[in-house]
Amino acid sequence: MKMYFYYGVMGSSKTACALMKKFSFEEKNRKVALIKPSVDNRDGDNIVKSRVGLFCEAVTVNENESIMKIFSAGDKFDVIIVDEAQFLTVNQVNELRELTNTGIIVMCYGLKTDYMGNLFEGSKRLLEVSDSIREIQSMCKCGRKAIINARYNGNKIIYNGQQIDIGGNDKYIPLCYQCWEKGII
Repeated sequence: MKMYFYYGVMGSSKTACALMKKFSFEEKNRKVALIKPSVDNRDGDNIVKSRVGLFCEAVTVNENESIMKIFSAGDKFDVIIVDEAQFLTVNQVNELRELTNTGIIVMCYGLKTDYMGNLFEGSKRLLEVSDSIREIQSMCKCGRKAIINARYNGNKIIYNGQQIDIGGNDKYIPLCYQCWEKGII
């Protein structure tokens, strides 16, 4: 089977795509596991929710938790879908890669880079080991392709700080590189 990494900036419908893919597989009688890293608790500890209102319960994974242990002790799944995959550890991505060898399709959805344009740990590893890498594109307000998840406060873009600061439209805006570099919100 294959491992897929679908990435895009915030607001590019990654989560909506993941939830629709889950529905599509289940409609074909496939057993699907939806998981998300526990650091993403915006919508509740075990809820994956898109901006368009789609939501579903998910298994949460702590950063020091083994994904292999979660899936070796229970039901056999045909597909594992991961939301917010950028927050996975290298070991967790490696475990997902191993699960593809057992016949499971693994589909990961997440950000490629942070608000400074740097790769997340999980995204870096997904780029290295995924069979298929696809961008879910979005547009900057100027009309160019958005590639940066700009963090902002008020009307100012923030260019330094901790890599992870969970938030949505209240903290981040998708921008092209030119608008991000010029500080245009």
